[in-house]
Amino acid sequence: MPVRRANLADALKSEWTKIRSVRSTLWTLGVTIVLILGIGLLAAGVVSSAENDLGAESSPLTLGFFGVLLSIICVITLGVLTISSEFGTGLIRTTLTACPDRARVLTAKVVVFFLLSFVITLISTTLVAMSDSALLADRWSGEITGAEYFKATVGVSLFVAFLGLIALAVGALLRHSAGAITTMLGVVLLPLVAAMFMFTDSLEGVRKALFEYSVPNLLATFYETGATQASSGPTGWEPLWIVVAAAGVTLGGAYASLLNRDA
Repeated sequence: MPVRRANLADALKSEWTKIRSVRSTLWTLGVTIVLILGIGLLAAGVVSSAENDLGAESSPLTLGFFGVLLSIICVITLGVLTISSEFGTGLIRTTLTACPDRARVLTAKVVVFFLLSFVITLISTTLVAMSDSALLADRWSGEITGAEYFKATVGVSLFVAFLGLIALAVGALLRHSAGAITTMLGVVLLPLVAAMFMFTDSLEGVRKALFEYSVPNLLATFYETGATQASSGPTGWEPLWIVVAAAGVTLGGAYASLLNRDA
């Protein structure tokens, strides 16, 4: 048999085999699809059966927000498990023996997880956007632009996928599934919860910043229209650049940790 040097393509095939052959992937992505589609279509059905029409400032696309927000929990769970489960079982030693290039291993995990989570979220959000727009066509007097469709599907999917990469990086840093998932849940929920308990005037600036830069509010920005755009805080595509920057920093730490610490 011919012998050749292993490359990134080999590592990608290996990671794809791992991620598609474990039950956690099936369950987390399955629940992700159910949440996005189920809650999005349910919300449209409730609005469609109501007596009042949607206001011109309330786009049908905004109904997809609630399902995506809940599905984030599934994506960050899968992101953590993509690498932390190998540390928990000791499989990481076998992986690094087969592929001593640690940077290549982590890169393969990042690419496979990112593409998988992005595609699943994109398909789900696109189906919800198309279905909700069709169901509520006669209950809304406004018009959805191509840019708004793009943000509510591609933009949201990129945001969720990069947030999942942050979870993967935290899993690589902590090497403990429960600890990393708990940390990520804190990142998603704690700023919003903390802001709700800041009542004094002296903390008004901190409270406002926590609200504006919390993950739920950053996600909601992708569903804004011209009539609902916030007067302050991140707007347009700024939430995506924020999460991309955060993913870059945490992944840099993950690479440093994997290269310099024992498995």
